[in-house]
Amino acid sequence: MSVKEMILDSKHECMSRDEMAALQGERLVDLVNRVYNNVPFYTKKMKELGVEPGDIKGIEDIVKLPFTTKEDLRNNYPFGLRAVPQSEIVRVQGTSGTTGKLTIVPYTQKDIDVWAECVGRCMTMAGLTKEDVIHVCYGYGLFTGGLGMDFGARRIGAMTVPMSAGNTQRQIMCMEDFGATALTCTPSYLAETITEMGKVDDMKLKVGIHGAEPWTEEMRKKIKDILHIECFDIYGLCEITGPGVAMDCKQHNGLHINHDFFYPEVLDPVTNESVGDNNLGELVFTTLVKEGMPLLRYRTKDLTSIDHTTCECGRTTPRISKFKGRTDDMKVIRGVNVFPTQVETALLSMGGDISNHYMMIVDRENNTDKLTVMVEVNENLFSDEISKLNDLKKKVGAKLKHALGISAEIKLVEPKTIQRSEGKAVRVIDNRNL
Repeated sequence: MSVKEMILDSKHECMSRDEMAALQGERLVDLVNRVYNNVPFYTKKMKELGVEPGDIKGIEDIVKLPFTTKEDLRNNYPFGLRAVPQSEIVRVQGTSGTTGKLTIVPYTQKDIDVWAECVGRCMTMAGLTKEDVIHVCYGYGLFTGGLGMDFGARRIGAMTVPMSAGNTQRQIMCMEDFGATALTCTPSYLAETITEMGKVDDMKLKVGIHGAEPWTEEMRKKIKDILHIECFDIYGLCEITGPGVAMDCKQHNGLHINHDFFYPEVLDPVTNESVGDNNLGELVFTTLVKEGMPLLRYRTKDLTSIDHTTCECGRTTPRISKFKGRTDDMKVIRGVNVFPTQVETALLSMGGDISNHYMMIVDRENNTDKLTVMVEVNENLFSDEISKLNDLKKKVGAKLKHALGISAEIKLVEPKTIQRSEGKAVRVIDNRNL
């Protein structure tokens, strides 16, 4: 396939930086006028900063605008940030919240169309066309995963199998019987069971599109080795639109943001200043065309870097790096910043008897933080000599100490001991009540 065939909308995905900045500026001016006049929350926020719509003349003026946080969404539950009459809302999506209330996002028909366009672009990045059979096992319902992938598959005209989550063996039967060529799911879901059932060679799979949780290059290599497919990392969040905000192309050198719809900033989470290209910071998004619930400078808490150079695939859209983690996933343990992805990278680099399933447990004993890492290992080891288990435990401990900068107690456990998840995997339990 040529580069041209791999791009769904070459006009916008390959637009020059000057042309894109002009388009974004026009859209930002319109956006600010809409939220100022229709969303009391933003009217109040802008007045507090002494900013009026007329002060926003181009995309460079975005720094004058207020931030929006998850807490703002919760405080305005369910529809306090809606910018259009309810009669124009055709759908709501949502995510669970820690307060017991959902984070609810209303969509107009145009919002749905834009969402489908974004996911369609992503699927095209992976080489998918209307000739493909796309097996979707993200959950359908308020969660954006299943429906987002469904909309994208429709956009490129592919056959969609809307399996949703659950009933793993039935999923695999349908993938085999229907001739699925692409699988969309959380990274580790299904691969293990497909292997156990001896079905790898019976599948027509060529592509995996994985998201819903951070995952590493080591995980990509492991899935590729197991299923013999090319894996792509798709990113999105319900507040912005759902999956399709960004995805990596076949170069696998960062995730292309759909820049004409979502304006990204990568900022120092303390000073709120731009960190520049290729430096780690917090990802902040402004939804340039969204109608139902547009957001100004939404703080995602995701930690990444950004690169505005043109990709070898021909796209000029900026790319964000795989996420280091989230500001709220990071754990400070004995004064050291620790991310679950660091543990995953270290464990998967060991290969052999080490599984990609792990659990971090943080406790506090005698006013000192204690980190325990449970790691699944090959079943054969538990019927082998105790000395081999002890040797492996020491190796894992040394590897994690080098990766994290702190020591951890290692508990090697049998396969299937750690609970599996079809959605976002729970990797950390913090018992410190900080």
